Amino acid sequence: MSHHVHANLGTCSSAVEFEVEGDRIVSVAFKGGCSGNLQGISRLVEGLEIQDAVRRLSGIRCGDSDTSCPDQLALALASLSKSGSEA
Repeated sequence: MSHHVHANLGTCSSAVEFEVEGDRIVSVAFKGGCSGNLQGISRLVEGLEIQDAVRRLSGIRCGDSDTSCPDQLALALASLSKSGSEA
């Protein structure tokens, strides 16, 4: 299992921490942001394959921003997948 931290850009949450094992998401926790919504997103993606979560979350926008907390998680997961560092 590998632990990762992604510094969010353009969102209320400052970071997202997540653990993956193989190609599956084990846990997700956002720092800051809308607590209830982000806890819900975290629980919904736990157990998903990385690529499935990326497909579902990519491109979600929040208000006038070009990104969102789910989109930031998707970016972090996609970069992890591209680097092949899921350990």
